Order: sequence, then structure tokens, then C-alpha cells
Amino acid sequence: MPNIARPPCDEAAILAGPPGKGAGSWVLTVAILASSMAFIDGTVVNVALPALQSGLHATIKDVQWVVEAYTLFLAALLLTGGSLGDLFSLRKVFAAGVVLFSAASAWSGLAPNIGHLIAARCLQGVGAALLVPGSLALISVSFPSGQRGRAIGTWSGFTSITTALGPVLGGWLVQHASWRWVFFINLPIAFAVIVLTVWRVPECGVKRTGLRIDWPGALLTALGLGGIVYAFIESAPVAGGIGVVSIALFLFTEARSPAPMLPLELFHSRNFGGANLLTLFLYAALSGVLFFFPINLIEVQGYTPTEAGSALLPFILLMFMLSRWSGGLCERYGARLPLIIGPMVAAVGFALFARAGIGGTYWTTYFPAVAILGLGMAIGIAPLTTTVMSAVDQTHAGVASGVNNAVSRVAGLLAVAAMGLVLTNVFNRNLDSRLDSLSLPAAVREQVTVQRPKLAAIETDDARVRDAVKGSFVAGYRSVVWIAVALGILSSLSAATLIDSRPRR
Repeated sequence: MPNIARPPCDEAAILAGPPGKGAGSWVLTVAILASSMAFIDGTVVNVALPALQSGLHATIKDVQWVVEAYTLFLAALLLTGGSLGDLFSLRKVFAAGVVLFSAASAWSGLAPNIGHLIAARCLQGVGAALLVPGSLALISVSFPSGQRGRAIGTWSGFTSITTALGPVLGGWLVQHASWRWVFFINLPIAFAVIVLTVWRVPECGVKRTGLRIDWPGALLTALGLGGIVYAFIESAPVAGGIGVVSIALFLFTEARSPAPMLPLELFHSRNFGGANLLTLFLYAALSGVLFFFPINLIEVQGYTPTEAGSALLPFILLMFMLSRWSGGLCERYGARLPLIIGPMVAAVGFALFARAGIGGTYWTTYFPAVAILGLGMAIGIAPLTTTVMSAVDQTHAGVASGVNNAVSRVAGLLAVAAMGLVLTNVFNRNLDSRLDSLSLPAAVREQVTVQRPKLAAIETDDARVRDAVKGSFVAGYRSVVWIAVALGILSSLSAATLIDSRPRR
């Protein structure tokens, strides 16, 4: 569940918008439903991965691509999607994103094989890149500044509820129906959003006729991130080289573009650069650990999909209940101290995940880790948003919030690919050692070798082999967890060294 924690600066993107015209509650309803659809998709898919892997006879690499394909196109096109709404029509681009997202959801649910599913997820990511910034922008331009605070609170509250309930609902659907319903649940929501958009949402916002879309930047971003991710997942160094060169060309192009997708001058602010570095480290740690968490719970620990979907509820509830309190910490002590403490507490939470072996109750094995991780994230997220928004001039607040949001998604994209490589290598080494000690018949050993790409989903009738597979996956998962601990500490250190220590007045 890499997206279980909503990306930072979502609320900030609303605040950064131009004065609104007071279009009313229908716009807020549409924005809540659309955002909830995207948030649900980001949380429920991971619960379905074990069932999806079994149903489509997929490898762990295939499963990674199911998540990475979506995140890649969302991260690469997120800033471009926001610009398209400004250039053409906020309402029409938003509606197009909803239609594309729902069509891709239907394709995902009907996918006959893993190739179709990955292609559908790519298209779903494109739709989300139009839908996500559009839903926030609708609130921004539809409510005057005096009413926007209440609108943000309503939006945040409802989307937090859907974020919490999404994995539980997804797990229940996987357990009692099929993994395909994880995608089909988007369809009635999308239908309601489209009907309400056509019927009740007026054309709003001001078209910026002089705006230019940075298509070279978008293309180079997709090529660069895609190449790096492909290199990690498929062990293809050449693709990694192409990705690195593309990212370098992207930075070169952005520095000289009259209308850059990523204004590099924003990073002249020490606080802005520090906040985004912290975001990169912290969300990479979170995404890497939580991607493999439901796989561990279902395939190794024997949890049902519903139980696995409920496992992170304490995390979400703590984030929701403590957000106002953490904002008060920022007002009282400044952003730097909470940004040092929060990631460090999160690092402790990550470390507690390494305690769990095979077996044990949820309350003694995973609940302490989930709760402390939630506390650490709750301490840090509100100050992180505040730091990003106060680090730049108000005229650049919208771009700044979009950049930080995109950084969190890029962090998750790279982490799932890189940590998957680490887990696979540790798993294979550990499994070889365990199998060598069992003196297995050649036929059994060959059966395991053929299925290695499935990792914990390896099927065998030999109880000793099954125990070896489970133990090897736990060993690989621990390696991922310790990398996350290091990234959490680096997040804290980046705040200590780069964030201004002066409290806000």
C-alpha cells in the first residue's frame, strides 16, 4: 500500500489557487468523489496483489509493474495535467481524466492476462494525472478565500475516510468476490462524477491563452523515470543508463525552457530543497515497506485479504486525528524540530517491522510498528507542507505544492523498483542456503527453481520447502525494512541540516 499516506501538499494545492467564485457544494461533492476514487485505487490494489499474482500466474516483477506502471505515468504527467486544465478548460480536462481513468479501470478488471493489466494501468495513470490536479483546482477556483478553509476541511475529512476504508473494502472484495472488483468499484463512482460534472459543475477558472505546455520535459521525465525503473525491475543496466541520460537532459532542458514544467529556481531556496529531499527519502521508505507488507501478511503470515486490508487502519487513523495537533507544533516550535523528530520516530516504526518473523498475533507483532510509524508520519506531514508553501513566493505556491506532491510519487516509484531488486536478491541467496541444507530430491529442487520469480507465492506440497520459502521472504523483507530505517534517518538529518531553524511568527 505505497500510497496509503496521502502525498504531502494536497491541501496546499487548494490554498494556492486563485480567488474563487463560490460555485457551491456540487463542486465540492465532485472533487471529493473524484479524489476518493484516485485515493482508493492507490490503496486497495496492493491488497489484491497476491490474488492477482495467483489468478494471472504472474511473477513478482509482473506484480511490481502493476503498481509501477500506474505510478510512473501519474508522477511523470502530474504537473503537465495541471497545466492542461489552465490552458484548455479545467472542467473538460478534469472530466476527460475521469473518463480515461474509468475506462482504464474497466480494462484492468477485464484484463485476460498480466500484459493487458499492465497496459491498462499505464492508461489509468494518465487519467489520474488529469484527474488529481483537476479535482483540487476545482475547489480552489470555486470557493472564495473566506470559505475555502471549510471546503478544505470537508474535502480532507471525507477523503481520509475513503483512504481508511479503501483497503478494508478491497480486501473484502478480494476475499469474497475477485481481485477484479478492486478495479470495478471505480466505475459507479466515476459515473456519478461524470454526471454531476456535466449537470452541476460550471466552466470555471480563467484560461491562460499564453501558457505553453512543456512537452519535452514531460517526455524526458517519463523516459528517464521509466528507464531507471525498468533497470531495477528487469536488471537491465542499459535501460538505466538511458534513464539517467534522459533525466540529465530533462534538467538541462528545464534550465533553458521559457515555460518549464519544473522551475529549477525554486530550489534556490534552502528550505524548499531540504523539504523535497526529506520528502524523497521519507516517502521512498514508506512506499518500499508498505508495497511488500500485504504480500507478507497474506502469503507468509496467512492473513485473509480483509485482515491484511485492515492492518494499516491504526496508521491512517493516527494521521487523521493528529494532523491538527501537528500543525500546532509547527506554529509553536517552527517546522524544523517536528521535521527532525517525525522522520526519526518513523524510522523507529520501520525498525519494529523487522521484529516480526513468522507467526505471532497482529497486536504483538505489527500493531506497535504500524502505530509508531503513523505517529512519526503525523508529526512530520503538516510541518512539511508548511515548509514547502512558505519557502517560495506566493505566486509560485501552486507550482511548489505540485512539485512536492510529484516528488513523493517519484520516491515511491523508485523505491518499489529498487527495494524489489534487493528483496529478490536476498530471497534467492537465503533460499539457496536453506534448500541446500534439506537434501531435496532433484525433481523438487527443479520445481522450486522454475517458480523462483514468484517469491513467496511459490507453490509446493513439501512443508519443508514451504517453510524455507517463507523464511527467505521474511529475510528479504527485513532487508527492505532496514533500508527504510536508513532512509528515515536521512530524512531527519536533511531537516536538521537544511531546514531553517527559525520558528514561524
